[in-house]
Amino acid sequence: MDAVTAPQDRSAAARPSYDTTPEKALAWHREGKGAVLATVVETWGSSPRPVGSQLAISGEAEIEGSVSGGCVEGAVVAEALEIMGGSEGRILTYGVSDDEAFAVGLACGGTIRVMIEPVGTTLPADLLERLCEARAERRPVAYVLDTETWTGRLAEAGAYPERFRADRAGFEEDGRTFVAIYNPPLRLAIVGAVHIAQALVPMARIAGYDITLIDPREAFGSAARFPGEQISNDWPDEALLEYGLDTRTAVVTLSHDPKIDDPALIAALEAGVFYIGCLGSTRTHAKRVERLKDRGWGEADIARLHAPVGLDIGSRSPAEIAVSILAEMTQVLRRG
Repeated sequence: MDAVTAPQDRSAAARPSYDTTPEKALAWHREGKGAVLATVVETWGSSPRPVGSQLAISGEAEIEGSVSGGCVEGAVVAEALEIMGGSEGRILTYGVSDDEAFAVGLACGGTIRVMIEPVGTTLPADLLERLCEARAERRPVAYVLDTETWTGRLAEAGAYPERFRADRAGFEEDGRTFVAIYNPPLRLAIVGAVHIAQALVPMARIAGYDITLIDPREAFGSAARFPGEQISNDWPDEALLEYGLDTRTAVVTLSHDPKIDDPALIAALEAGVFYIGCLGSTRTHAKRVERLKDRGWGEADIARLHAPVGLDIGSRSPAEIAVSILAEMTQVLRRG
């Protein structure tokens, strides 16, 4: 059966966002406009944007991204235009007043430090190119910069496992090495377009997940039941192969049919996704475990399955079960 994509009628606010600030800075540099990349490196108090947030500025004063929600963007742009094409970056400190903070939805003010790097000098173009290539390939990567010598490099996820797990950019203990984390966007593959999925999809989307629904039963996996969603009516092993699984992907099986769920579980185990959740009772899971053992899967692999799916919060309705699933996904993502 063919994959089906329903009409895209979701509102923009409901879709997961993907920050393209580095790509925009690289594009402006290649176009000869000049570019500066600004990054929030420290915050105190109530800061509008977290550490790691970025703003790209072109030589024509075009901007992409945000470092303060509007409080200090004008000052950052002015500084960026001043050093455009220069050889050395800067770290700037800004105080966000109570009035400015209130204007962007905060209760009180704070202080932020913003690092600005001209592309092509402080931030070499080839380094930015490699960063963007890694992002396009969904490879987690860190940009590591010595802010005293202004020399940077890229590092893989194994170098800073806790930072990658928590999506936490920041300075190392030496106070001079800044680590910016670039994780691929989160994705969720839901196998079984049942009532729980109807509740889980919007919740997971709000949490930042890009979602695909897989169900070979066209009566379940239909545009009428999931308007605006990406739906595949292929069998899960085929659909997941096309979708692509990696360490920033979660897989949740909800069909309650071994013919549908088991191929998805095997694909997820083979790919090393960060979370695998399986709907069903303890008795149902015991049968599932035996089937996987018969296929040669060991105890350590099977232990990666979260079943019955979701945190035990006494859930009863489909919506409450969806809450428990998303909570458990978050727990595994952030705490392992």
